[in-house]
Amino acid sequence: MASFHVALLLLTLLGVQLSEATRSLFTSTNDVNSTKWAVLVAGSKGYYNYRHQADVCHAYQILKKGGLKDENIIVFMYDDIASNIMNPRPGVIINSPNGSDVYAGVPKDYTGGYVTVANFYAVLLGNASGLTGGSGKVVASKPGDKIFVFYSDHGSPGLLGMPNLPPLYANDFIEVLKTKNASGTYDEMVIYIESCESGSIFEGLLSDDMNIYVTTASNANESSWGTYCPDMTPPPPPEFHTCLGDLYSISWMENSDVEDLKIETLEQQYSKVKIRTLNNNSEEGSHVMQYGTQGISSQTVSVYQGSGSWNSTSNTIQSLGSMGVVDQRAADLYSMWKTYEKSTGEPQQKIELLKEIKDITTHRAHLDSSVETIKGQLIGEEHGSVSRPEGSVLVDDWECLKSMIRTFETHCGSLTEYGMKHSRTFANMCNNGVTKEAMDEASKATCSSFNMGQWNPATVGYSA
Repeated sequence: MASFHVALLLLTLLGVQLSEATRSLFTSTNDVNSTKWAVLVAGSKGYYNYRHQADVCHAYQILKKGGLKDENIIVFMYDDIASNIMNPRPGVIINSPNGSDVYAGVPKDYTGGYVTVANFYAVLLGNASGLTGGSGKVVASKPGDKIFVFYSDHGSPGLLGMPNLPPLYANDFIEVLKTKNASGTYDEMVIYIESCESGSIFEGLLSDDMNIYVTTASNANESSWGTYCPDMTPPPPPEFHTCLGDLYSISWMENSDVEDLKIETLEQQYSKVKIRTLNNNSEEGSHVMQYGTQGISSQTVSVYQGSGSWNSTSNTIQSLGSMGVVDQRAADLYSMWKTYEKSTGEPQQKIELLKEIKDITTHRAHLDSSVETIKGQLIGEEHGSVSRPEGSVLVDDWECLKSMIRTFETHCGSLTEYGMKHSRTFANMCNNGVTKEAMDEASKATCSSFNMGQWNPATVGYSA
């Protein structure tokens, strides 16, 4: 009997020493009843935002190679890049300087006007009746299924962009995730988010008991970065005058391209992506973060991204040196300037492009100065950009935040992808007790002489 107990103890100790990665590998390979689902979202439009749709198309190719079926991959992209008159390779999208076409075969599930927050939520919840347009595909998951979500776009404190307004608000997204969790229609979910201040979408909001693991391109207070941009290192092919990818996104995807995903864990991928996205600890890098049920990170990447035939001699090259990057919010203007500088087209086209650049620059300066003026009137300079303690939710009253944004836009014009960055200031107004009436009065006084023109929210839509 004693020898039996000794043997049992040894077996127990041996079991404890097995790594979580090894256990998850055995579990995932034996879980034949589990379906892998994926939702891929490019939340912008326009050729100068090329990189976001390129990111999503590349992600599709990884999942497809990994064995996921098109019926289980749902893609949101405006689809105005491949056939754009500015695209030097018509019908083709690339995500790296020497990259192959990542556009081929990508499902056109929700494109153009159907790339909306409402459709995204309906897809996640498996609510086909809640859809407007599109393919009708939803995440019709069942208990035991795995879900992977990748979202690449502009963002700001508490918000993720969409090509059709309104944007995604963090509190609404978390409520959707809670509803999905309560439905019991998935086992575990992994979410990767590329955007500025992407950590703010989950910080203080996502609990660790929902079987959802998240990594974000940045913490709650910093920008994320476009890369493979003209005249930077490494540059895109010379005919491209726009950025091809985003630093966090290409970091995880180029890792998935070359690693054996049946062996590499999510934690290992996170660690490698974190180092590369920090960009040699430079100011032109960001801090990749983790949220939610972090125990999921011990599983292999293949559990969510699939596992195609591994080729250690892949042509994908992951630079470990400093990457040339541009702030997400400046990437469009940067690309426009490069297009202007290198243009060999008709003089009138250059004149029109220069006017567009000047108009955008003027509107951005207007947004910045207007927010600063209103902030000074309502809460003082010292409170406008103050961040709450790390781990805190952005704002207590999300409806107040939406009201502040809508009131500002009513008088001062659309925030645009650029002006979304001021959402923390609007949140701080709410946190400091500013009323809608006070905000209305201050915005009206500040912007009374402003001609909204093309940025009239009645035309382009409100952000709240």
